[in-house]
Amino acid sequence: MVPQTLGQLAALGTAFCWAITSTSFEAAGRRVGSLQVNLTRMVVAFVIFSVYSLAITGGLLPLHADRHVWIWLSLSGLVGFVFGDLFLFQAFVDVGARRAMLVYSSVPPITALLGWLILGETLTGTQVSGMTITVAGIITVVAARPVSPSPRPSAVPRSRPDGHYLRGIWFAVLGSLGQALGLVLSRYGAPTFDAFAATQIRILSGLLGFIVVFTVTRRWQRIAVTFRDGAAMRLITRGAFFGPFLGVSLGLFAAQRAGTGIAATLIATVPVILMVTAITVHRERVGLQETFGILMAVAGVAMLFLW
Repeated sequence: MVPQTLGQLAALGTAFCWAITSTSFEAAGRRVGSLQVNLTRMVVAFVIFSVYSLAITGGLLPLHADRHVWIWLSLSGLVGFVFGDLFLFQAFVDVGARRAMLVYSSVPPITALLGWLILGETLTGTQVSGMTITVAGIITVVAARPVSPSPRPSAVPRSRPDGHYLRGIWFAVLGSLGQALGLVLSRYGAPTFDAFAATQIRILSGLLGFIVVFTVTRRWQRIAVTFRDGAAMRLITRGAFFGPFLGVSLGLFAAQRAGTGIAATLIATVPVILMVTAITVHRERVGLQETFGILMAVAGVAMLFLW
């Protein structure tokens, strides 16, 4: 199979993983709080990665990685998991999930721009058209109705009734920038390095970053409550497997083979996947705008695969 096609399939696999993990983390966040889920998911994911690494390589950590890989992947983990997620989740609080996700739809073009500036990646005219149509379809679906899960959520609290509107929009922009830059930096740090080993380094960096956040904000007592909540831990474990472990690893694999802009576009189709799931599984009725958005996104994805 052509490497680019394999990368595109991995990106769609990532989107399906995020669709699963989003519902898991949202439910867990309602029980124990989004920030607690953020740290706990990193702990669980790191344990999963360590077991996987021990089984595959015989070691708990990818110590064979050179300094370049460790430095840039660690920076990527801090930018994507800590910086990006903290701003994005606060944006959910300030302006609500629907508005924040509309801003979050800017991740693919931001990623493509950063990929061009940092990695020298270029896109054909057809690829740009496919990205544009896909993103337009995503925006159409998201704008049609409130959608709870985000591409990379821990929970989606209701927006504050008194606003903080402007701050929330800026936080959504910063969160989107963090996600895009995190993906580009991971591609820069590990252009050919094993995607699972690379993601483990990012997870370790993100975990250390959240430890600092929890120490500064003095939230450790809430973590103890989270670990004692069996239902929340089952949800977090499922979300950590399909999210930070499988989803993020597939996302980096996709970026390595299909390019960061294309990968980010396909990964961003999570709201469309969730909408299709609601239609086919839960038999929800949808309006003309949602249907049109789904068809647009599918058409854009088809362009990315066929040309």
